[in-house]
Amino acid sequence: MTNARPQALLAWLDEHRREMVEVLERLARAESPSLDPEAQRGPFEILAAELERTGYAVRAVRGREAGDHLYARPKQRRRGEPRQLLIGHMDTVWPVGTLGKMPLHQIDGQLFGPGVADMKGGLVEIVFALRALYELGLQPSVTPVVFVNTDEEIGSPDSSRLIRLLARGAERAFVLEAGEGADGKLKIARKSGGHFTVTVRGRSSHAGAEPEHGISAILELSHQVQRLFALNDPARGVTVNVGTIDGGLRPNVVAAEASAIVDVRVPTAAVAREVEEALRGLEPVLEGATIEVEGYFARPPMEPGPANRALLATAKRLGYELGMSLEDAGLVGGSSDANTTSLFTATLDGLGPIGEGSHATDERVDTTQMPERTALLALLLLEPAR
Repeated sequence: MTNARPQALLAWLDEHRREMVEVLERLARAESPSLDPEAQRGPFEILAAELERTGYAVRAVRGREAGDHLYARPKQRRRGEPRQLLIGHMDTVWPVGTLGKMPLHQIDGQLFGPGVADMKGGLVEIVFALRALYELGLQPSVTPVVFVNTDEEIGSPDSSRLIRLLARGAERAFVLEAGEGADGKLKIARKSGGHFTVTVRGRSSHAGAEPEHGISAILELSHQVQRLFALNDPARGVTVNVGTIDGGLRPNVVAAEASAIVDVRVPTAAVAREVEEALRGLEPVLEGATIEVEGYFARPPMEPGPANRALLATAKRLGYELGMSLEDAGLVGGSSDANTTSLFTATLDGLGPIGEGSHATDERVDTTQMPERTALLALLLLEPAR
């Protein structure tokens, strides 16, 4: 590949940077928390209009608990062509009204506001990468299709089935979550996240008159909490955190029931099985107490297999042509829809803008680097099939 194509894409995107920021601001103003289907109509309509400008046909895929998911493909396409998948999500963790406390504003090219990094900035990159290719007459040999869901922040319970279906038939998948850290590292490995509830049942009694007849579920749970924290293994990438505990009736009653909610992160499927076996194998310390463990790993781990590594190497090569120095983020603690797509096809995540403060009140993206990040995506889309 000569330098003409990368530079033409970058020049076009540089010229349209202000428009990219304007679209991002419109998307951010359309507040869209995960469990508010009505609110999600706003970003859906913005994205649909923008994608239709690039020659894409857009349709709504009915959501159940969340809003409708967006699927888009070129209106003109040749049957039998290989496909590549662009993945994003329009839902955020922020409730409607957050803009009143976190108004959109810019400081030295940094755009602050709810959802700009996680991940409406990545949606803007999808739109403008496709638009740049369209306007410059550059036709990918692998057909890009777009899927934007509305339930990613709650684990994609509704859309995972659709993502699996699309990923099975895709040559590769690009996930537009923000790059990792201040230098926007790319991601080919993510931990699996699990949520479990440990419930202990004992026997109530009067704490003053007949304490010996009771079995304290709280005391039993205190033993189990220590066992849970003992499962942490930083060297292997295993984190286990008891985030909340609840139980008991009154101070003068020996607690008959208590529970703990546990967050678990693991690097591989094998380790997930091992840790889950340890959780489900918890045995009571107090005679007469019982333990019940419920929960599951919501997403599989994204493991850095050969296909993911090859896609990362391609991105580094193309980034070099744009004057970018790209690095691997290593094992990332949080999960995304890349965890699902990587089960079925080569996947590269973290291609979204350089942003920080996701889920925090200082959430922001660096708009000055959005053109080159988008140019990288466009070049990846132009890569031939394997």
